[in-house]
Amino acid sequence: MTTAKPTKPFPPELRDWVAGHLPGLDANEDRSWPRSTSLVWRVSAAGRNAYVKISPSDLDFEREVAGYAFTAAHLSETEAPRLLACDPGLRAILSTPLPGRVVRDLPLEPGTELRLYEDAGRLLRRWHDASEPGTDADRAAVRSDMEDKAREAADCLEDVAPHLAADRLALVEAASKELPGLAEQLPLVYRHGDYETRNWMYDEATGGHGLIDFAMAAHGVAASEFVWLCGAVWSVRPELREAYFTGYGRPLTAEEDRLLHLLTVRLGVSYLRNGLAKDRDELVARGHLVLDRMAARQP
Repeated sequence: MTTAKPTKPFPPELRDWVAGHLPGLDANEDRSWPRSTSLVWRVSAAGRNAYVKISPSDLDFEREVAGYAFTAAHLSETEAPRLLACDPGLRAILSTPLPGRVVRDLPLEPGTELRLYEDAGRLLRRWHDASEPGTDADRAAVRSDMEDKAREAADCLEDVAPHLAADRLALVEAASKELPGLAEQLPLVYRHGDYETRNWMYDEATGGHGLIDFAMAAHGVAASEFVWLCGAVWSVRPELREAYFTGYGRPLTAEEDRLLHLLTVRLGVSYLRNGLAKDRDELVARGHLVLDRMAARQP
């Protein structure tokens, strides 16, 4: 028996704010992801539909508003939603709907899926090419982030050692040592930051690909955009990786490929340690799966 997802109530102060921008507001529907920080509703007013979101933090709000401004300048209205209104006090964002359905778990014919991954790579390359060069502050933030990830990998080693074979441990150790130096060699781009299939849209009527959710948009190295895809999809579907980079227009450099590999290792060992600490079998299994896949594919 499947347990229904609890519906998150539409806050009265948010309703009043939305009604001020969409006169005749007459319906709302919870469209949040099943996690406490996700607060999203589909709203309608006199036949006009929109989405409203409460950002979980001030930083998420600032990044998302900046992401909307960037996409309005560089992507079409069928490729990215448009910002209708925002309120920093409520951390509320009101935006247009985007045609299509979320790609994650969407059943697709093989040929359609290949074209979609190629389109996704092409769109992200346009995004990256349109970005401004990173500042010294951006570089410092990326450096700090990579140092944090390297320390996390090092901290995981002792906790996971009894649960991993020597070759997996060697990968985790490599991540603990190599991540900052690899990232330092690479140029910065303005990233979407969460370029996963849960944020891709596919319009079956037109075959169009679109993109949502800009709360993690910030400068970083391009390879870090691909970590989830590398661990969850490409390791078992190499044809989708090939299609993606056909659209992206260039292969990864050796340094980017190594960085991607070790960032994915870091993600896998983080899943594993958290699963062991919290006695969550699904996280333990996910961590082992990612690390097994990365051990099987050495760049």
